[in-house]
Amino acid sequence: MIDAPRPARRPHVRTHHGDTFQDPYEWLRDKDSPEVIAHLEAENAYADDATAHLAGLRERIFEEIKGRVLETDLSVPTRRGDWWYYSRTEEGAQYGIHCRAKAAPDDWTPPVLEPGVPVPGEEILLDGNAEAEGHEFFALGAFDTSDDATRLLWSTDFAGDELYTVHVRDLVTGETLADEIPDTGGAFFTPDGTGILYTTRDDAWRPDTLWLHRLGTPVEDDVKLFHEPDEKFWLGAGITRSRKYLVIGVGSSITSEEYVVDLSGDVTATPRLVWPRREGVEYSIEHAVVDGEDRLYVLHNDEALDFELVSVAASDPQGERRVVLAHEPGRRLLGMDAFRDFATVEYRREGLERVGLLDYATDAVEELSFDEPLYSAGVSGNPEWHSPFLRLGYGSFVTPGTVYDLDLATRELILRKRQPVLGGYDPAEYGQERSWAAAPDGTRVPISLVWKRSFGAPGDAPRPLHLYGYGSYEHSIDPGFSVARLSELDRGVVFAVAHVRGGGEMGRQWYEDGKLLHKRNTFTDFVACAEHLVRTGVTTPDRIVAEGGSAGGLLMGAVANLAPELFGGILASVPFVDALTTILDPSLPLTVIEWDEWGDPLHDPEVYAYMKSYSPYENVQDGVRHPRILAMTSLNDTRVAYVEPAKWVARLRDAGASDVLMKCEMVAGHGGVSGRYNSWRERAFELAWMLDVLGLAE
Repeated sequence: MIDAPRPARRPHVRTHHGDTFQDPYEWLRDKDSPEVIAHLEAENAYADDATAHLAGLRERIFEEIKGRVLETDLSVPTRRGDWWYYSRTEEGAQYGIHCRAKAAPDDWTPPVLEPGVPVPGEEILLDGNAEAEGHEFFALGAFDTSDDATRLLWSTDFAGDELYTVHVRDLVTGETLADEIPDTGGAFFTPDGTGILYTTRDDAWRPDTLWLHRLGTPVEDDVKLFHEPDEKFWLGAGITRSRKYLVIGVGSSITSEEYVVDLSGDVTATPRLVWPRREGVEYSIEHAVVDGEDRLYVLHNDEALDFELVSVAASDPQGERRVVLAHEPGRRLLGMDAFRDFATVEYRREGLERVGLLDYATDAVEELSFDEPLYSAGVSGNPEWHSPFLRLGYGSFVTPGTVYDLDLATRELILRKRQPVLGGYDPAEYGQERSWAAAPDGTRVPISLVWKRSFGAPGDAPRPLHLYGYGSYEHSIDPGFSVARLSELDRGVVFAVAHVRGGGEMGRQWYEDGKLLHKRNTFTDFVACAEHLVRTGVTTPDRIVAEGGSAGGLLMGAVANLAPELFGGILASVPFVDALTTILDPSLPLTVIEWDEWGDPLHDPEVYAYMKSYSPYENVQDGVRHPRILAMTSLNDTRVAYVEPAKWVARLRDAGASDVLMKCEMVAGHGGVSGRYNSWRERAFELAWMLDVLGLAE
């Protein structure tokens, strides 16, 4: 048995607002140090040795996941212009293959594609496997075809640092053009197909500048169209579905501002401001033509906590606002998609996503209905301004991912595809329901539960439980199907999601009550959910494994300190566990942008004291029984640096934690390894560890 790595303790003092903190492991931040790399490799060797007894279980779980997946499969084609675009996978291949086939002029019904059967007239646009050849990591970023369908644009990342290189191919000749743009974020064609609009980042990894590249010209001659100097704001851009406007959006976590450029003229024209930014006001726009007039529909939260939708004249966006959907507390408006003859609105009510059709003439909303009590539904894959069908995505904890087309004339919901699950999967054999826990302040916190019925209902007898949580950025953990999760459920594990404050499940106030100086609510909500599941007989503390990633990893570190006795194990993926150190350093990637979410401890002593009271690294307890812990990280992660879990794990071992492991992918980013088989193996590693904690290792 290999001994656990114990990095050297080296003096490092952090002093702010009169408070001094000794940080002996800060030296691990030097990614270029051979000593640091050697330490990370030692952590990997230790984790491999400590889990060697699970090798057989890992392989079985991997084969279970692979055995449920139709490895040679195709997506439902989406029509854009005169072509059907789709992707397909092939057995044994890590990455998708992006294709298209010619569409008949008036045929809007997507062709039914059969796995393994050649598609007549297929053109392969991009084979991800060919792109990835010779690289340990591959991620596809931008992917766009010109409006005339003669050119392809795509971007690649071979390191995991989310800096992409743009490439262009002539789809008529098959020639890859000399145009190559490095270190980009998003990228897409101008409507005439002769230019590329793309964003770049500053030294803090913040997208801050929009550029125009003309095909056939040197990158050095590219035109800067827009720059956002405020380091708290990031930049993005896109073209409206109508192809009428370029929209440039800048935003922080709490404030946004948008500009438009009329694409019937020069794309380099000065962008026109829609609404000037005001602290705390967020908005987004969609373009529609109503009664022959160009209108901008603006979704905003100006004196409307859960947002309202208004319409303004595109020629005078700061003029009269006509209210389309008034603010309604408890109905959190999420987004709008404008089409030629109608719009869709997506909103959240009673913890679930809803989709409605908006009539331009009457402002009436027709809500689409679905049968399951817990589900996710949304508008997905509708590039055309006008189509007789509306493409929808749907799923639940027990229903695999589903693609529907809504016939807009008849309102019939047409099933186009449901994710195949091989091996005789029957959704009726699994149950899902919602329970409610009481937080310390009396707030009711929803919990989603999923289980296999043959083991009995939750509460019949204590069962092993996998409790997942996130709770930041108003991000909601909505019902969704997982092939890998079946390997837990089929072994008797109950899967649960604690929908804690800081997420968006219950509306904007739910988010506000779990951020800044209310962040502790996120952690105490999660503890309350675990206590509720124990109290109601669903499980026992030694049979709970908690999981969270990124900001959810902060949640894991916090609850490990708050209630270590409540968990048998904790899986923390790319965990934000050295939060205060990161948020204090504006030179680190994305730090200043994050101040709206966590507060500014650099300049505000109250925020500093509050963050120090919960930041996991500073609050590891000595002399307590720590749960078993597995931390997963990646060397090239630009969002949550590997050093955070590395320092945390070292501190836990100092405090006497006897079963703490860390796995660091040496060629990967925030999303972990690339390639579907690699990701399945990574998940099999995690699931085997969790099952071992739960006493279910075979």
